[in-house]
Amino acid sequence: MSRSRHQELADFLRSRRHRLTPKTVGLPTVGRRRTPGLRREELAQLAGIGVDWYVRLEQGRAVSPSSTTIDSLAKALRLGKVEHAHLRALASPPDRRLFAPEKVPPTLRRVVESLNQPAYVTGRRWDVLVWNIAAEDIFGFGRLAEGDRNTLVAVLTGANARRLFGVHWAEQARRMVTEFRVMHDLWAGDPAFQDLLERLRAGCPEFEDWWEAHDVGQSQSGRKLITHPRKGDLAFDYATFQAYDDAGLKLVIYTPVPYTSVP
Repeated sequence: MSRSRHQELADFLRSRRHRLTPKTVGLPTVGRRRTPGLRREELAQLAGIGVDWYVRLEQGRAVSPSSTTIDSLAKALRLGKVEHAHLRALASPPDRRLFAPEKVPPTLRRVVESLNQPAYVTGRRWDVLVWNIAAEDIFGFGRLAEGDRNTLVAVLTGANARRLFGVHWAEQARRMVTEFRVMHDLWAGDPAFQDLLERLRAGCPEFEDWWEAHDVGQSQSGRKLITHPRKGDLAFDYATFQAYDDAGLKLVIYTPVPYTSVP
């Protein structure tokens, strides 16, 4: 079933409300509780907004909360910086355009192809749009069907990815899900994103639990450990850069580091 941004906003609010307890926010516990977390009226009280207004938000109704209301809800829900930004984005007017695959500018393409270390460019759906020889040597994007050149599909549904990341696979996969959630919710209901979501649900047994947690993450640098079938144990420091030409394009660069240097 296709979902709207209003529904994603409702689910996000509900999931964050369920994480809190009266004790954690300084409220008395009164009566028996059938469901986890704060009651709607308790959260509305903390945020200083009407209960009926908040209920409409959690029902996924087409309402437009002010930035002041969003900030008050973020404070009441004890949201972190990334969660607060996500809440603001969900409450903003949606883009009515249908998703279309991004085009990589020739200059950015040449930069990627000129690099000696593995590098590639992804779009909003995490489709791999451009990659260089070094990335091909490690990840084999060129050997995949065009519809499979997507980092989420490759890592979450591919048996090769589980072998590649080994014991670190679940950590890497779940991190990717939290980061993708940020972009997906802004395109909720779009057929291209809906198709990708259904494919991940069908191909990854762990995906549904991770998705229902409604956790959101932010792209950042880090280290990946890989056991390559030909090259053995490899370690890379990686960093992600947003392109100025199109905010939906992200350049990912992997820098090899000695495997023994990994703590």
